[in-house]
Amino acid sequence: MTSNDAADALKQAQQQIEELETKVAFQEHTIDSLNDALTAQQKQLDDLSFKMKHVIDRVKTMQTSNIAKQSEETPPPHY
Repeated sequence: MTSNDAADALKQAQQQIEELETKVAFQEHTIDSLNDALTAQQKQLDDLSFKMKHVIDRVKTMQTSNIAKQSEETPPPHY
């Protein structure tokens, strides 16, 4: 192996290392972006779960009745 071949091999190895470093940087950025999106979705899911539980509790405490209250009754047509 000549010194010229060794220099070419070293240059090629350096280029490959730079390409790998670039790919790793992009992957780290993508992972950070996905983590941020996942965190935001988890917060939204937690908020919706809390609200749904609150709605369910409110519905459970409501009294059901088929008879309307006097204040809700419409007067008969002859009034």
